[in-house]
Amino acid sequence: MSWKVLITARTFNEVGGLAHEKLKNAGCEVIVPDRFGPHTAADLLPLLPGVDAVLCSPDQYSEAVLNSPEAATLKIISRWGVGYDSIDHAAAAQAGVVVAFTPGVLNETVADYTFALLLSVARRVHAGHHGMASGEWNLFWGHDVHGKTLGIIGCGRIGQAVARRASGFGQRVLGYDVTPVPETSVNGIERVGLEQLLAESDFVTLHAALSPESRGMIGEKELRSMKPNAYLINAGRGALLDESALVRALKEGWIAGAALDTYSKEPLPVDHPLRSAPNILLTPHLASFARETGERVSLTAAESILELMHGRKPQFVVNPTVFDTSALRAPLNQG
Repeated sequence: MSWKVLITARTFNEVGGLAHEKLKNAGCEVIVPDRFGPHTAADLLPLLPGVDAVLCSPDQYSEAVLNSPEAATLKIISRWGVGYDSIDHAAAAQAGVVVAFTPGVLNETVADYTFALLLSVARRVHAGHHGMASGEWNLFWGHDVHGKTLGIIGCGRIGQAVARRASGFGQRVLGYDVTPVPETSVNGIERVGLEQLLAESDFVTLHAALSPESRGMIGEKELRSMKPNAYLINAGRGALLDESALVRALKEGWIAGAALDTYSKEPLPVDHPLRSAPNILLTPHLASFARETGERVSLTAAESILELMHGRKPQFVVNPTVFDTSALRAPLNQG
C-alpha cells in the first residue's frame, strides 16, 4: 500500500527530516508544493486531487473543500500542532475524513515561550535591545515579575505548564476556563471568575481553545477591567483578542503593555495598527519554534498518517465519531 502525502506545513521543511524519511520508508509518495501554507480553500483545491493524506498548517479545510471532487481521495488531515479551528472537523467526520493533531507535544515549549514574552515585556528587554541596536543608551523602567499575580485564561495542558513556571517566581496563579470546571483549585491554580481574574492579575496570559464562545472574549470591557500596570500576553489563538480594542488600550494607557505571538490574521499585515502601538512586543507565531520539539511534532503528525494507512486508529484524533460512520474512507483492520 502506498499513499500520496501532501505536506503544507512550513515547519516540516525545517524540522521534519526524520518524519519525511519515515513516510518515504513506509512507501509513501511525499508531495511538497511550491508554496507552504497556510492555504485558503481556493489554494487547496488544486493541490488535493489524488492525495490520500495531508500534513498541514492552519489551512482552511471548509465543508466545501472536504466535499469537493478534488478531495475525493483524502482520508486524513494531520495537523502540525494543536490548533484545529481552521478545519471543519464535524464536516470532516461526515465526509469520512479523519482529523488528527499533536496535543501534549508542544506544552512545555509554548509555556517556555509564554514566560519569555512575559519576562521580556515586563522588564522592557525588547525596548532595551532596540535602543542598543540603534546606537543609543536609554534606560527603561519595567515591572517586577516575582511575587506578582498571574491570571491564566485556559487552564488546559499549556496553561498548567505556564502555572508550573509561575511557581518558580513565587507568583499567585488565578485561572479561568470558558467551559466551567468543578475543581476550585488544581496544580496550584486558584479557579476564579473572569471578572476577578482580570481585576486582580498583574499578568494575564491567554491559552483558551478558539471556539464560538471564546472568540473575541478579551475586548474593550475586559481590557478596561485590568489594572493600569498589568500586562496581556497572547501565545494562544489570535482571535481570542479584539486587536482594535488592544490598540486603544495601549494608546490610552488602560494597561501597561502587551506581548503577542498570535494574530487574527497571519501573517500580520504590514500596515496593521498593532505594529505601531506603544508598549507592545510582537513576534511572528514563534512559540512552537524549538527544534527538538518541532522534530517530535513532525514525527507525531506523520505517525498518525501511517497508523491510518496501516488500518489502525491514530492516537490523537479530533473527530473520533468518524470511526462510527460508514463514510470512513480508510478501512480499519478488524479485531
